[in-house]
Amino acid sequence: MKNIVRSLLGLAAFSSAVLVAQAQPAPKIMVVDMAKLYDSHYKTEEQNAKLRNDEQKAQEELDKLNKEGNTLVEQYKELADQAQNAAASADAKQKAAAGAQAKLQEIQKKQNEVQSFQANTRNSLQQRINTFKTIMLEELTKLSSDVAKRKGATLLFDKSGPSFIGIPTIVYSDAGFDITDDVLKEINKDRPAAPVAAPTAPAAKPAASDAPAITVPGVTPKK
Repeated sequence: MKNIVRSLLGLAAFSSAVLVAQAQPAPKIMVVDMAKLYDSHYKTEEQNAKLRNDEQKAQEELDKLNKEGNTLVEQYKELADQAQNAAASADAKQKAAAGAQAKLQEIQKKQNEVQSFQANTRNSLQQRINTFKTIMLEELTKLSSDVAKRKGATLLFDKSGPSFIGIPTIVYSDAGFDITDDVLKEINKDRPAAPVAAPTAPAAKPAASDAPAITVPGVTPKK
C-alpha cells in the first residue's frame, strides 16, 4: 500500500512539473544597440554641445592664466638682468635680486594655479559626463525594455559590447530581432524642433605652437 502511495505521489509531482514546463512561454530574444541609442539621442547631442562650450570657456581662462604667467616671466628676466648689471650699484643689484626671487615665487605660484585649474576642470567635465551617461542609460534601458515587451520579447540583449555597459558581446543576431531603430523612433517623438540659427563663419583656431605656456627659468618645460 505504501509503495502504491509513493508511486502515485511521484507521478503527481512529475505531472505537475510537466504542466509547469508547458506553461512557460518559449523565449523570444531581441537585441538593441545601446551605444547607438546613446550617441544618437538628441539629449546627448545637446550635452556634447554644452560640454564643448564649457571646454572653450575653460581654454580661454587657461590662456589668460598662461598670459599672466608669461608676463611674470618677462618681469623676472628684467630683474635678473638688473641684478647682473655691472654698471649698477651694489644696493640696486641687491634690490633687483630680491625682486627677481620674489617674482620667481610668483611664477611658481602661477604655475600651481594653472595646474590646479586644469585638473579641476578636467575632473569636473569628466564627472558631468559620467553622471549624464548614468542617467541616460537608465532612461534608455527602460525605453528599450518597454519597446521589447510590446513586441513580445522575453529577453533583451545589448549588442554594442562589453565596453559600453559591461555585458557579454553578441557575436551575431538576425536583423529581424534588432529593435534599435524602433527605440530611436520612440526617442525622436519627443525631440524638440531645432532652432534656426544664422550661419556664422568658423573661428580661426590658433596653431599649437602659438599656445602660451608658463616657463620657469632654469626648469625645462614639460612637453
